[in-house]
Amino acid sequence: MMQAAAAGVVAARLARGRDRPAPLVPGSSGSPREPVSVVIPARDEESRIGDCVAPLLADPAVSEVIVVDDESSDGTARLAAGLGAAVVTGAPPPGGWVGKQWALHQGVRAAAGPIVVVLDADTRPKTGLCAELAALLDAYDLVSAGPRFICGGAVEQALHASLLATLVYRFGPIGPPARRPDRLLVNGQCMAFLKTRMAEADGFARVRRHLTDDVALGRLLARDGWRVAFRDAGALLEVDMHESAAGVWREWGRSIAMRDVTSAARLAGDLGVVWLTTVLPILRLAAGRPAALDLGLLAQRFLLVAALRGSYVRPRRGLAASPLLDAAAAVRLTQSALVPARSWRGRRYGRAAVRSGDRPGLPARNAAR
Repeated sequence: MMQAAAAGVVAARLARGRDRPAPLVPGSSGSPREPVSVVIPARDEESRIGDCVAPLLADPAVSEVIVVDDESSDGTARLAAGLGAAVVTGAPPPGGWVGKQWALHQGVRAAAGPIVVVLDADTRPKTGLCAELAALLDAYDLVSAGPRFICGGAVEQALHASLLATLVYRFGPIGPPARRPDRLLVNGQCMAFLKTRMAEADGFARVRRHLTDDVALGRLLARDGWRVAFRDAGALLEVDMHESAAGVWREWGRSIAMRDVTSAARLAGDLGVVWLTTVLPILRLAAGRPAALDLGLLAQRFLLVAALRGSYVRPRRGLAASPLLDAAAAVRLTQSALVPARSWRGRRYGRAAVRSGDRPGLPARNAAR
């Protein structure tokens, strides 16, 4: 009975994919109406920052590229400056701030353009991305974009795709608007907004304690009445997040449950859905006793494999094998919910950054400055 209920929930979420907006493509919107500043927070990103900054500097839609050097110990700042980016030397985070939000807070303040696009240093943007994001700001207040992922090996891709499937099963596909703010997703690797609006909302200060900062920001602003869009930008944005399967397990796995922006009841429901609809059918099949529902769920899972091909730059056998790692992904999701990581990029954070909850932020007038 519980499995049937979970299967119904997942089927309803997947069915929302029929209402997905078209993916972003280059050249659809023309030049931005106002200058665009791109802000990139970077901490020890010397090996990746070049592939992010160089195409942005060549993009006619981008008026400036700002790299916030977040106390890097390598040559991140030197390389970015040598390429032509403006480098902001980040100050140490004040008490109560997670490093990325503090870097973004500083970078957005330094931006000259009315339109701000924020990108992670491991992204590889293409010409046209910023113009399409800027155009969406005519209809939305915060725009986020999903990339195509670069995975180096079969095991890395299999584990990554399995963890990605847990997101789809919990929240549905990219594109259709969330029906409730507390189920909204935002990808912090790529966001766009108007500088004045973000300054008025004091968004980064209000989510300053969150490790799941992107989702915290999106849900907070949605509650404030912001119109939030999440679009597929795979044709315009690639990202090389991890160097190995171990990196996927360690780094993405730390926040995959979104514990700090999700209530305990919702966490329990999400875990139940994933275990009942992805793991239990495989276990029963392995035991030679699958029910009809199990076979249906397995068929649905392999249909999702086909749907996820467009999420990868080079979809290979690792993607096809990803259902075999669904049990491992469920274990990592559970671990993330029960024993969240408290450190990132060499910094350790207190309980406030990882506590379970679904109400990020304070009213702007009360946010710490």
